[in-house]
Amino acid sequence: MAKNVLLSISYDGTDFCGWQRQEKDRSVQGDVEAALQKLFSKKIDLQGSGRTDSGVHAKDQAATFLCPIDSIPEENIPKALNNFLPVDVRINKAKFVPEDFSARFSATSRVYRYFILPKQIPVAASGRYLWQINHIPNLENLNQMAKALRGETDCKTFAGAGDASLSTKRYLEEAFFFEEEDAFGQKLLVFQIEANAFLYRMVRSLTGTLIDFDKNKKRFEDFENALKACDRKMAGPTAPPTGLFLWQVKFDGIRRHA
Repeated sequence: MAKNVLLSISYDGTDFCGWQRQEKDRSVQGDVEAALQKLFSKKIDLQGSGRTDSGVHAKDQAATFLCPIDSIPEENIPKALNNFLPVDVRINKAKFVPEDFSARFSATSRVYRYFILPKQIPVAASGRYLWQINHIPNLENLNQMAKALRGETDCKTFAGAGDASLSTKRYLEEAFFFEEEDAFGQKLLVFQIEANAFLYRMVRSLTGTLIDFDKNKKRFEDFENALKACDRKMAGPTAPPTGLFLWQVKFDGIRRHA
């Protein structure tokens, strides 16, 4: 009898067209499904908790599949799959879950982090994973503006062109900036945001707008007005994908609308 398996997947998104399987271009879903087929000698569909765009990374993407061999221990699955995967995709862990569990529909929230390097030359090894900016942002002002991102919110202003969502409303659990030092001693600015789900390019649009508004001395009222306008023209520039990570998928919160 097939067992339902939940995977935790990390990846460097630089050389991928994104998470979703593509006919011609390389995708994370496509690479993992190819590894599953090699391991189990049959085609297996993988369901992710959500899509990440081209160039976006993940520390902990979640995905489920039906394992056709019920005798394989869950702790052996990551090593077996990693043997068939390229170095920029890793299976962190695997766990047997109930039959009706879904990486997409059982998820209660997704957490993203965006990493920014203010006014420094990045260490070469880190350049693929952050956004270098040429000014020092005002942390207090950024967090004041980010306070507008709480609760049930219409995020239409920050939806990327081509977003096909039936509703632009999302439930935002938190949004804040903090500072930290990375492994190379670089002082980073990090934007963390958690919501039940996100619109197309929403996190990059929010990050770019907040950084741009702060640089141009705009304050909470300006950002709140842009948010309430539900007009894409009120947003600032979209941040590049390099600094964005899907950080965590949670399954233990309150299930909001899709």
